[in-house]
Amino acid sequence: MAPHRDSSNGHLHGAAHPHEHAPRSFGFAFAFAFAFGTALNVVFVIVEAIFGFLGNSTALLADAGHNLSDVCGLLVAWGASVLSRRTPTTRYTYGLGSSSILAALFNAMFLLTAVGAIAWEAAQRLAHPVPVAGTTVMIVAAVGIAINGATAWLFASGRKGDINIRGAFLHMAADAAVSAGVVVAGAIILLTGWDWVDPAMSLLICIVIVWGTWSLLKDSVRMSLAAVPPNVEPAEVRSYLGQLPGVAQLHDLHIWPMSTTETALTCHLVMPGGHPGDEFLMDAARELQHRFSIGHATIQIETSEATQCVLEPDKVV
Repeated sequence: MAPHRDSSNGHLHGAAHPHEHAPRSFGFAFAFAFAFGTALNVVFVIVEAIFGFLGNSTALLADAGHNLSDVCGLLVAWGASVLSRRTPTTRYTYGLGSSSILAALFNAMFLLTAVGAIAWEAAQRLAHPVPVAGTTVMIVAAVGIAINGATAWLFASGRKGDINIRGAFLHMAADAAVSAGVVVAGAIILLTGWDWVDPAMSLLICIVIVWGTWSLLKDSVRMSLAAVPPNVEPAEVRSYLGQLPGVAQLHDLHIWPMSTTETALTCHLVMPGGHPGDEFLMDAARELQHRFSIGHATIQIETSEATQCVLEPDKVV
């Protein structure tokens, strides 16, 4: 659908939204990734928890808890990717695309909460070590490397364009790394008999998870507060719009994420030479999409510098 202009107020509505990076464009691939990852992790959580208890391994239990949080995270991310494809309604005029932002935020917070519980248990075991079945730990964790590595690979193609997919990818990649750490811990225990290595590795796992999750938390919080997406530089957008032919002033510029893959923009352009026409507006929308991946642009034209626009001061929203 081509962008259209509302002739009654001089706004351009960029109705065409290319979705090169959105989950919906990948269709079956990501639906399969979510289903595959969820099913395998549910089974693995059960197996890992059983052997963690039997083998007195907090490292395995820590990994099981982490995997359980990932199951919840995958389900939330999957649900958000489905909701984001819903068409707009009279109540939700942008659709439910922002649910993907909430999913990313939920995943980050849920994962950090799970880490706190794991760290507490590991600290208790570190103070009072118990015998650990090193061989059992190594075998179960090795299976985890294969499962989580394969699932992470399925999400790898979409991690740069969608923070929701990135959250799922980070969870799976972190799980694979965590399982590798557990294998190392099991090997050390077998070679040295140092049972304290198991809870110590659990604490190290927690640090790795927090490190990998922090950027996801920051980005999801910023997006939920309608901050300019990190891939868009506001000064460059302002410079481009201000240099368009006939533009004397630019004000009330706002750029915000409508979802984890779509960005919107509104602004007022003062053009004393008169309204530039639909072609100018359509070209501007195409360039905003091409240069900055801003797919929903609304541009208001004002034809007199003497017009006292109440939204002109930067401090006014």
